[in-house]
Amino acid sequence: MNSDLKAYKVNLVKQNEKINIENLDPDFWEKANCLTDFCSPWKTDSFSKIEFRARWNLDYLYFNFQVFDSEIYTDRTDDSTDSICNSDRVELFFRKDEKLSPYYCLEMDVDTRVLDFEAYPEWNFDYNWNWPKGHLEIYSFQDQKSFTVQGKISMTSLKELDLIQDNVIQIGVYRAKFSQNENLEYEPTWISWVNPKTEKPNFHTASSFGKFILED
Repeated sequence: MNSDLKAYKVNLVKQNEKINIENLDPDFWEKANCLTDFCSPWKTDSFSKIEFRARWNLDYLYFNFQVFDSEIYTDRTDDSTDSICNSDRVELFFRKDEKLSPYYCLEMDVDTRVLDFEAYPEWNFDYNWNWPKGHLEIYSFQDQKSFTVQGKISMTSLKELDLIQDNVIQIGVYRAKFSQNENLEYEPTWISWVNPKTEKPNFHTASSFGKFILED
């Protein structure tokens, strides 16, 4: 594993701690490290603050995106891949190694629609693939200043996909923000935790991944 990968430490959920991610539980998430150093290398415009938090135990990896943006664009034409791809969303990509063969993508919007797919290099996506059934739960909340997408992913599924090595998960953390341009068309701003240092926006590259360290 590349030791130079940008790192985020995922704090452990204590054995007797109450877990209720079906609702917003500030006490639960206050015990997580807060990741805020996102970037949009391909645009000079500012973007809304993003706070990401994660925790874990032997059963689940828990995650929480809070995006301080009240102007959310959601294409509700249907629940198709195109509609989700044309909507504001947050994303998590998982890989076994830098070969990206394969890697796994979760793209989630405020309607808790999930675009989950298996991917290979050169933008080779299998949209017929799904995250193992029953091993992923997503919840969404909104108020006047922000929206939150949070969920849990079973450790069983992560292990079955060979995505945990020595208590480390190699992962990409992203956001897509859609805004109207001067032609009144919606276009995305691409936001990433790790700067992939590509000429054009590209999350689907080995350089956009960091690592989550599962702390004891």
